[in-house]
Amino acid sequence: MFPRPVVPSELTAPALPRVPAAVARRAVTGNYPRPVMSAHPPPPGSGSEGAAWADRFATETAEMTDARDRAARLTGPPPVQPAVGATLALLASGAEARSVVSIGSGGGLAGLWLLRGMRPDGVLTALDGDPEQLRAARAAFAGAGVPAGRTRLIFGTPAEVLPRLSPGAYDLVVCAGPPREYAAQLPGLLDLVRVGGTLTCHGLLAGGRIADRAARDPQTVAWREIARAVKEDERLLSAVLPIGEGLLVATRRS
Repeated sequence: MFPRPVVPSELTAPALPRVPAAVARRAVTGNYPRPVMSAHPPPPGSGSEGAAWADRFATETAEMTDARDRAARLTGPPPVQPAVGATLALLASGAEARSVVSIGSGGGLAGLWLLRGMRPDGVLTALDGDPEQLRAARAAFAGAGVPAGRTRLIFGTPAEVLPRLSPGAYDLVVCAGPPREYAAQLPGLLDLVRVGGTLTCHGLLAGGRIADRAARDPQTVAWREIARAVKEDERLLSAVLPIGEGLLVATRRS
């Protein structure tokens, strides 16, 4: 005799006992030592829903949030968005960066992100021509408990300070200030970067002006000059990342 065919309803798995909601929540959240997404709303200027989600994904510490609040009250470019900061930390970590230069201190927020990715013995050099920005950066580093030997804050413009820095000695050069302040110094900035190191410039996509042929304001013209020079430099491998207000990334190959 042939075996009796199995009826589909007989294949149904037995019902599992219900787990109390409180126990289920503890089981899920117990897998994560820290929040996966930031509980804070994205900062102003995050743009689209996708960009806002990316900013929430990049969890900032309480010290970073305090630095952002201080920087937002200062004159000058707005502080970097969380997604940009996280990308800077990633670049610093990937390069095992020991020596980093920041053009524009940004109230110390970008510096805190960079220090997160740098080697424990790494040194961040931040220069700024705005004393208020430097004071805010000093407060941000102190508030985060960064050892004094890991940061070097210099007052001055790129034209004044770059000749005092060693060529080819830096793993990462980060430009976060107005482009007119360093566009003329771009060759000197690239000279600071070691072979295999990276230069970044943040802000070139702000307001979409760089793609608007009718936009001829000095800052937009400076951005176009920087982008053209980086793209045409055969020593560099470059890309523009559409995060924050646009991050130009260029790695020196020779």
